[in-house]
Amino acid sequence: MAITKIPAAGFSDAVNFRNIIINGDMSLSQRGTSFAAANDDDYTLDRFKYDISGTDVYQFTISQDTDVPTGQGFAKSMKFDCTTADASLDADNYAIIHTRIEGQNLQYLKKGTSNAESTTISFWVKSNKTGTYIVELQDSDNNRVICKSYTVSSSSTWEKKTITFAGDTTGAFDNDNASSLRVNFWLLSGTGFTSGTLATDWESRTNTNRAVGQVNLGDNTANEWYVTGIQLEAGQTASEFEFLPVDVNEDRCLRYCEIFTGANVHGGLYTGSSYIGHIQYKKRKRTRPTFSNISSANVTATTNSSTGDKGGTDSMFFEANASSYITNIQIDAEL
Repeated sequence: MAITKIPAAGFSDAVNFRNIIINGDMSLSQRGTSFAAANDDDYTLDRFKYDISGTDVYQFTISQDTDVPTGQGFAKSMKFDCTTADASLDADNYAIIHTRIEGQNLQYLKKGTSNAESTTISFWVKSNKTGTYIVELQDSDNNRVICKSYTVSSSSTWEKKTITFAGDTTGAFDNDNASSLRVNFWLLSGTGFTSGTLATDWESRTNTNRAVGQVNLGDNTANEWYVTGIQLEAGQTASEFEFLPVDVNEDRCLRYCEIFTGANVHGGLYTGSSYIGHIQYKKRKRTRPTFSNISSANVTATTNSSTGDKGGTDSMFFEANASSYITNIQIDAEL
């Protein structure tokens, strides 16, 4: 029987991880599905972190929602619901939802060279607060930014936005597992971030140039903002959103956070009346993690990411007394 060679073009839609953003379809939220009055530096849905100044004057509940654009293949979105409003912001107020990317995953963008690649971000957004919003790329290694505006044109209607950022010939990303790039979605900003000229080309970070024209999503408790389908890729055009298999998306998120729940993990006797227990992570972590939200009995110590010779990037150990166990633990190796 003759063997027919399938042309490479036949696999043009194969998964190739062109999307720099992890969990851009908002499908995974290990820490919970609703975050009332989220605080500064709180991680919410997987890989997305809240960044605010002025929590006393406005508040949002952030949640994983099922309101999505029709017929696009998405099942989840991230929703912001204003619960405490402030129509008159202080100069230093802001609210941003952002995601961080390791420098070693960005080397192919050739940033800091004459061949620096342009990048294009695409996403679906919906809000009853129409007007101008800002999305920003922030180079954490070299303190540089580029900012572009988009418009929510129709109230409470899903709209797709596509924005291209020029490549940056200044300042290479570090080739390591630390945070090199932040993708920032601005939701509100005081005059300390709006009084200059929007940084539509890469420049050294000047706060007054970062959010010029940004609406105040926090000026009314009726305000809502949804986003899903966030994709950032090399080049000057946007491709269709890259849907990954559930297990692949989960593995990528587990590199940064893992919530261990369910079965008890018991310690084993190793000397006298002392015990030691062991938890194997589902996925190797980005770095030595820290542990929080621990539910346990008779556990006297756990190894965190900064001390001791136990608990590396693959597993953790805990020291305990007799009848010891752990039923819940949050394992964080976030950027």
